[in-house]
Amino acid sequence: MKNTFIILWENQTFNSAFILLGIFDYNPTHMFLFSLVLDIFSLAFMGNTVMVLLIYLDTQLHTPMYFLLSQLSLMDLMLICTTVCKMAFNYLSGSKSIFMADCAMQIFSLLGCEFFLLAAMVYNCYIAINPLRYTILVSPKICGLMDAFSWILGSTDGVIDAVATFSFSYCGPQEIADFFCDFPSLLFISCNNMSTFEKVIFYCCKIMVIFPVAIIIVSYAHIIYMGSEEGCHKSFVTCFSHLMVVEMYLWSSFAHIHASHS
Repeated sequence: MKNTFIILWENQTFNSAFILLGIFDYNPTHMFLFSLVLDIFSLAFMGNTVMVLLIYLDTQLHTPMYFLLSQLSLMDLMLICTTVCKMAFNYLSGSKSIFMADCAMQIFSLLGCEFFLLAAMVYNCYIAINPLRYTILVSPKICGLMDAFSWILGSTDGVIDAVATFSFSYCGPQEIADFFCDFPSLLFISCNNMSTFEKVIFYCCKIMVIFPVAIIIVSYAHIIYMGSEEGCHKSFVTCFSHLMVVEMYLWSSFAHIHASHS
């Protein structure tokens, strides 16, 4: 009985497929936009790959900040390789199908680790203000624990999302109105009543974003308003690029959460 259930579950989940409707047609405008997306993907892929390799090979870059930056690049590589590559393959081959195993991998790749890593990077900047305590409070062991903590939290969220999504039954044409699998899109084609599950996911996502963002805001407040006016200006200039990255992640994440909820 148990083996039969496993076989049926595997047949239902990994041997069936969804239809990705995509966002591009084959008219000249969409073909231009598709080539533009491929160019951006190529730049992102090469940039992140070079970043990881340089940080790994250059011993002068073996510092906590660069180590966390390499982990952020790895997350970006995993995301774009699982989503954009499949979108490009479907567009060029004329196919729109995606197996549920690939769909689960795409859902898992949307880990949400980035905010925890960004919070760890801000904490690193905050501690770096006082060099005497830096080697103690941001030792290689603590840096590794922060990185592992980010990956574990994000991976746990990804596994829960994937397992929960595919525990429901799906009916109809099984068409996803997007170019990649995301669990909010799958909820629309589920045969089950998803109202309670949608609320739980919505608030869980908000908590996962708000918690590290609170750490980021408090750390930046201490960094920018610490010391003299000239010191505050220097701190702001130093942290400006990282602050812009955090702001972009914030806007995109909250827009995705509210769009999915609505």
